[in-house]
Amino acid sequence: MAEQKRDYYEVLGVSKTASESELKSAYRKLAKKYHPDMNPGDAEAEKKFKEASEAYAILSDPDKRRQYDQFGHAAFENGGGGAGGFDFSGMDFGDIFGDIFGSFFGGGGASRASNGPMRGANLRAAVHITFEEAAFGCEKQIEIALKEECAACHGSGAKPGTSKRTCTKCGGKGRVMVTQQSLFGMVQNVTTCPDCHGTGEVIDTPCPDCNGTGYVSRRKKIAVSIPAGIDNGQSVRIREKGEPGRNGGPRGDLLVEVIVSSHPTFHRRDYDIYSEAPISFAQAALGGEVIIETLDGKVSYEVKPGTQTNTQIRLKGKGVPSLRNKAVRGDHYVTLVVQVPTSLSKDAKDALRKYDELTGNTTTGGPKTVKTEKKRKGFADKIKDAIDDL
Repeated sequence: MAEQKRDYYEVLGVSKTASESELKSAYRKLAKKYHPDMNPGDAEAEKKFKEASEAYAILSDPDKRRQYDQFGHAAFENGGGGAGGFDFSGMDFGDIFGDIFGSFFGGGGASRASNGPMRGANLRAAVHITFEEAAFGCEKQIEIALKEECAACHGSGAKPGTSKRTCTKCGGKGRVMVTQQSLFGMVQNVTTCPDCHGTGEVIDTPCPDCNGTGYVSRRKKIAVSIPAGIDNGQSVRIREKGEPGRNGGPRGDLLVEVIVSSHPTFHRRDYDIYSEAPISFAQAALGGEVIIETLDGKVSYEVKPGTQTNTQIRLKGKGVPSLRNKAVRGDHYVTLVVQVPTSLSKDAKDALRKYDELTGNTTTGGPKTVKTEKKRKGFADKIKDAIDDL
């Protein structure tokens, strides 16, 4: 069964009285969001992009829109309409895609310069810490390669005594218009200039110290403040310690991934901690004090008489501090496990046997009871019993 098509006005999110500019604006937003180039490998995004493109192709054409308003989708069924089969070859999407891709690269269209200040890329690093350091926070130092301004060319990238020139291919805009064949026919896309790589300038004689990049790489030690409550795999952001920006733009950030070592006793779940604590048979039966290891050190806990193995107790506020407020902590859940002794002295064994006798002889199967079955009496026996009773 064919898939039910959505109303074209609903697809674009506009009313049935929407103007041409409203239709174009609505489609531009959807195309920017779902374009395949912006969502590589996302089949659902591609489907929505085609659906929006089909809706715009119909509604932006006055004749097709009039037919659709009168007959709905049935007006185009014979023409093989649909996201998978509608003919877009007659449509002009060039101005829309020029606006879309221009805005992606910092411009407002094909004619606007897009080589303004650009923020640098983020850098990534990793730091290893212990379970306790993750819980309470710590200070660490990492060493990474950071790019610094070249002292010879002062960041220009050109050999001292020379200078850059404006790129003739893009006219200093950093972007060029490229016409391509696509599923919509011939469309124009704005792309990075291949000669200046988006900078708008060309270096004929690169600086020998930095090879024309304007920066040299040096090893630097960076202090990293690890907040209390951080979990394995989370990252700490250090502002403006990433790659340098372009054309006066700010540096990117340094993202430090925190790798937390496993703990031999504790296991974490969100802000709660789980562990086990052994107790003796006597402690389980009679009750008594047991010492439990926590993040804050050893604490004393009074075990109730008759405690069964695998009983879980809760130590409130003994878990991991919250990232948002380190004064707020999770709980520590402890499972009490009764330990069975593997070796006993003769006296201990005798004492246990005595205990077993007092509690039902469980080791010998309990008290022995012999069931005797009465012999069934015959007719002669019943006569004899009657005579004896006279």
